[in-house]
Amino acid sequence: MTGTESEVPDGAGAFDDTPASRPERLAALRDAARAAGFEMSCDERTGSLLATLAAAQPGGRILELGTGVGEGTAWLLDGMDVKAHLITVELDHAVQDVARRELGADPRVSFVAEDGGVWLETYDGPPFDLVFADTWPGKFTHLDRALDLVAPGGTYLIDDLAPRPDWPESHRAAVDDLLRTVEGLDGFRTTRLDWSSGLLIAVRSTA
Repeated sequence: MTGTESEVPDGAGAFDDTPASRPERLAALRDAARAAGFEMSCDERTGSLLATLAAAQPGGRILELGTGVGEGTAWLLDGMDVKAHLITVELDHAVQDVARRELGADPRVSFVAEDGGVWLETYDGPPFDLVFADTWPGKFTHLDRALDLVAPGGTYLIDDLAPRPDWPESHRAAVDDLLRTVEGLDGFRTTRLDWSSGLLIAVRSTA
């Protein structure tokens, strides 16, 4: 076996990447999403990665752009320690209200019901150790501002990058442009993950 090859023993099954544990409120959030016809929550494998990345930032400051009904929020909270804090931003008040009902009692999370682009333009607080951009602002718009808010050693994560048959050509081109832009940045180390919904993880250098 060479350094660029891997071997799978004969008869071995596929590697099971199902999350070993899930947030306590995840089932209720999924039920609420189905009832509301909301189909844009993050994949549970992405959620498991979010929890792991949050756990790597004790006392960390975390930003989620695009609360949705709160499934990603629940995963982040599940990984955070007691001193960490999460700000999650969502344009659709009614959708975010689901997350507020299920998760709002947790003092580690602050919900912001506002256009993500407007919030990014006006935020003047400290940077974040983890930024998860799960909506257009911070990903396809206001990218520079979102990246500016990543602290040294911090992580920027985006999902939903794997091509889908229902994508218009304009969106495929937008994703390609986004990948080239982030991967061409000075001061960030990036990795594409052909996994879950298609991810890109970028870490800001401390140098």
